[in-house]
Amino acid sequence: MPFRAASRDNLKHNQVNRSNTFMRVAPALILYFLLSTFSLAEVADPQLKTDHPWYPGELSCSTFDRLFATQAALYKKVTGRDVTTDEDKALASWYWRNLHYAHGEEGRCDWFGEGKSADAETNRDYWTGLFAHGFGLCGTTHAQYCAEMNALLGQCRGRAVGVTGHNSFEVFLTGGAYGTGRWALLDHDISTVIFTPDGSRLMSIQEIMPQLVMLKNPNFKPDRQRGWRVAGLHDDDAGGVYTSFGSAEYLAGYAGPPPMIHLRKGETLRRYLEPGLDDGKTFVFWGRNYNTANIPGPERSRTWINQPEKMFNAKSNTGHHDGQVRFTNAVYEYKPNFSDSSYKEAVIEETPDHVTFSFRTPYVIAATPPNNKEWAIYDSGCKNGLIVSAKSALSISVSVDEGQTWTTGGPDFTDAVKGHNQYRIRFSAPVSQLKNADISWRTVCQTNVATIPHLKDGQNHITFACSNQALISAGPTKAQAAAHRVDGSFEKGNITLALSPPPGCKAAHLYAASWNASGNPPSSSKYQIDYSADDGKTWKPVVKDWSIVRRPPEPNDFWSQSFCWGDIALGTDHPIRIRFTNSEHRSYRKVEAHLAYAVPNPSPTTATFAWRSPNAPLRTASHVYPPNAADDATWAFDAGQNPKTMWVEYSAK
Repeated sequence: MPFRAASRDNLKHNQVNRSNTFMRVAPALILYFLLSTFSLAEVADPQLKTDHPWYPGELSCSTFDRLFATQAALYKKVTGRDVTTDEDKALASWYWRNLHYAHGEEGRCDWFGEGKSADAETNRDYWTGLFAHGFGLCGTTHAQYCAEMNALLGQCRGRAVGVTGHNSFEVFLTGGAYGTGRWALLDHDISTVIFTPDGSRLMSIQEIMPQLVMLKNPNFKPDRQRGWRVAGLHDDDAGGVYTSFGSAEYLAGYAGPPPMIHLRKGETLRRYLEPGLDDGKTFVFWGRNYNTANIPGPERSRTWINQPEKMFNAKSNTGHHDGQVRFTNAVYEYKPNFSDSSYKEAVIEETPDHVTFSFRTPYVIAATPPNNKEWAIYDSGCKNGLIVSAKSALSISVSVDEGQTWTTGGPDFTDAVKGHNQYRIRFSAPVSQLKNADISWRTVCQTNVATIPHLKDGQNHITFACSNQALISAGPTKAQAAAHRVDGSFEKGNITLALSPPPGCKAAHLYAASWNASGNPPSSSKYQIDYSADDGKTWKPVVKDWSIVRRPPEPNDFWSQSFCWGDIALGTDHPIRIRFTNSEHRSYRKVEAHLAYAVPNPSPTTATFAWRSPNAPLRTASHVYPPNAADDATWAFDAGQNPKTMWVEYSAK
């Protein structure tokens, strides 16, 4: 397919002019400006859940309310214990995390525009970590876990803790044996909790240290552990790390917007449960290439994932099994129809000489690296993350900073978009020319296999829900947020962003977060996030008087940063301003805001499962859900014996 030669285009987007406030707001306010001229027909936030006993899928865990209900039910089924106390809530959460998130080195994004790759900050967003990556080093996963503990138990009730050669986690429990409150080890990265010798309660790291020689032994009074093996991944894990108590990280991660999929007419999303895509040998990922058993990409050989039934009351550790869990893929295919107005559903700008489309995913755009080095995903020459197909020569460019800068070339734009979760793609031609170009493009992302719906033996009962909400985002990168700035600055600790729902649509929900410079030791600053629906005349709080709550005992060193985050329901068709402030005017490393809006005319969703049984060909089953389906449990089918789920697909009619 002919394309113009690749080059770097640093021209500013022609709709962006930072010389005045109005034009700075313009990219947010004109977003989807064309859509008011026709009726939308799109699929926004489809979710599925099966009755698989361990891995039912995203509808079981895509919000904290759903997640905690799923955790409680699983914990009760497996242990027989109700989830009413702080201790049982924490253990149910820890148990579920062990079964859905693995230790491993995930790929990084250049959040701050510093030109970094391997040395960039890790992802600290809970939902991105869980749904897009599924892997993280100890510091990464425990930072993200702070957000879950905040939602489950309250402000600063969890903290990431530095120990010897490891980053662990503690939870602050109250009631019963914990009285008014005590810290307790809750380390899912090495699958370890430790009870007192009499089994009455969980112990903190400082309590464990003097008795480590005794307590690290999985065979020491195993009954006191109530079915939770010490050092569940490897018998030597606990003894090597809980020998020091070096640092604490309060509010070390955050919860951004929940994982929401948005498909337009002519678009499909297929999620594979094994690496390799359709041909079994196209490996597209975003993480370290372990190349275990000659399969490239991230994996974990010691984990409870894919053997969840073995964890509770385990008599031995997980064992080492090559590729026990691996990365998986989410593949978007989009073929806009330029013969009618449906293509406008994804358009954010159209002029007589170009058309610009938007793309956003809850997953992370992946890459096939150009070589077999461990971190070749950061090298130039990656492929298969974003590929455009067309019959005729076109000038095409993509942007990952809201149109501030553009990369031209193609047909493979992977190097420009890898590691991100959104982009704009611009075709420099009128619609009359695009009609005959037969354009389509494919975006391949990495996702977590444990959050994809699985099928079980025999009859499968499927539940479907669709909120009919889509997202407009200012972030998560600093550049993406800066494109929506209308006042203030990151450095002065007072910055305001603007977002607007499409014409004819109502803003339904707002999600916002800030990455704060909070000091070592943590400052007493009060952090605030407010919003305005009347151009800044009046403000209402999203998060009010947010602060770091410190609880002794504490180590002598602290992480000098923290997060503030929150969300609020809305119901307005006005532009929204989001203001981030703090009482000490401490600088922000970055901020982000995400506006969920209700699509006005949702279309039906076709859901399809594909699976194999031993010595049998591939089988599929499909069902079409009406546009306003909510917790629809009418679909059921028999998958036979020992079904192996291959892929799950959504498509927009």
